[in-house]
Formats: sequence, C-alpha cells, structure tokens
Amino acid sequence: MSNAGKKVSVHYVGTLDDGTQFDSSRDRGVPLSFTCMAGQMIKGFDAAVRDMTVGETRTIRLEPDEAYGQANPDMIQSVPITNFPQAISMQVGQDVMLQAANGQPFQAKVVEKKDGVITFDMNHPMAGKTLNFEIELLTVE
Repeated sequence: MSNAGKKVSVHYVGTLDDGTQFDSSRDRGVPLSFTCMAGQMIKGFDAAVRDMTVGETRTIRLEPDEAYGQANPDMIQSVPITNFPQAISMQVGQDVMLQAANGQPFQAKVVEKKDGVITFDMNHPMAGKTLNFEIELLTVE
C-alpha cells in the first residue's frame, strides 16, 4: 500500500560513498516527519519511503539527479568586495548566510577571495553528490 499523501515519520542516517556521515535524525534523537510525495523531500528519499511498511528499514543510494541535482556553474558568482563590505572578514572555505533580493536567506560557501573580488558557491552543499541513506519507517498517519 502506498504512503503517498500520508504523513510519515522516519529515522535516517545519511552518508557519502566514502562513509562520511552528513546527517542523522538518530543522532538528534528526533524523527523526521513529512507528507510523503508532497515535494517536501528530495525525490529519491520520497520514492523510497512511498512503498515502505512501518518497521521496515531500507538502505538506498541516490545519484545527484535523485537528490539535490548537479552543481550548477551559474550558481558560482563573484562580487567586488567594495560592493559587499562584510566580505572583508570572510575566509575561503567558510559557509556564510547571504540574502536574496526578496529577503530570503540562503547558504553559500566562500570559494575564492583575491584581487578585491570574493567568489561564492551558492549551490546546495550536497549538489553533485551521491547520497546514501538508511531509512527506518516509524509511523504512517
């Protein structure tokens, strides 16, 4: 029976192919709740949970197109530091919060800083990466 359209709760552990853990609801001790197939989750995660039964644990491997997509080179942008005074204190490799024209905050990474210009990568941190999840379905409402 499909879980599409139903509120579900899961525990999950997310890792990269090299075994590095990037997220875990188990470590936080709080299950993740969402409406299955409502677009609240990445495609492949939603699809895996859709056909699970309560108590089932499933391990999945998601290619970038099933997760956060490929990294988009258009999302790497350079700005003169004179136009962005707070950039003076930012360091290469630092994750920073920026603000879109509509006021919405978003995360970016400083990837270069030279010759009076700072470059930000505004892709999602998991864009372009293959993700592995161990998912346990806890409840379906």
